[in-house]
Amino acid sequence: MKNCMFRILLACALFAGSTTAVLAADVVLTPFGQSPDAMMIKVVLKKLGIDGRLEKLLEADGLQGEKALITVVAGSSKGLGEAGIDKDAEIERMNALVKAAKAGGTKVLVMHIGGKGRRGTLTDIFIEDAVPMADSLIVVDGGDFDGLFTRLSEEAGVEMIPAPSVRETTEPLKQVLTEWGVL
Repeated sequence: MKNCMFRILLACALFAGSTTAVLAADVVLTPFGQSPDAMMIKVVLKKLGIDGRLEKLLEADGLQGEKALITVVAGSSKGLGEAGIDKDAEIERMNALVKAAKAGGTKVLVMHIGGKGRRGTLTDIFIEDAVPMADSLIVVDGGDFDGLFTRLSEEAGVEMIPAPSVRETTEPLKQVLTEWGVL
């Protein structure tokens, strides 16, 4: 009888342990434009002790009650091609995702970490859509060389927080996530 109870308790403990692993994380991360830049922010999140979930093609129905959605905006023709989508499908995906996130009470952080080197026609199209989606915006120096982020953030009423480099996004990211109750 003791052996049977032990097995039941062990099974319950294992089941309980496995269910906590699939509960919603506090942060979900997705690229807007399918560049690999979101992976760099996943590393920054790890430094902050956050194991954010990275979903390259996150859809609205993939949200799990997270407190924050971080989208890193930068266009990649190669990334879009590998994902089997075009720019219009990517914009549609992000519009639906952000609409669902906000309806569920999830805050949206838009980041651009590629500086001037990640800017161009494709990225700028995504930026035009991304900034008005943001509850907060972090832009690495050089990314706003032409004032596009400044103009869009002023029009949208969103504060733009500068960061000197990708490595130095840790503090602004920590500030935003603390304000949102993630940290």
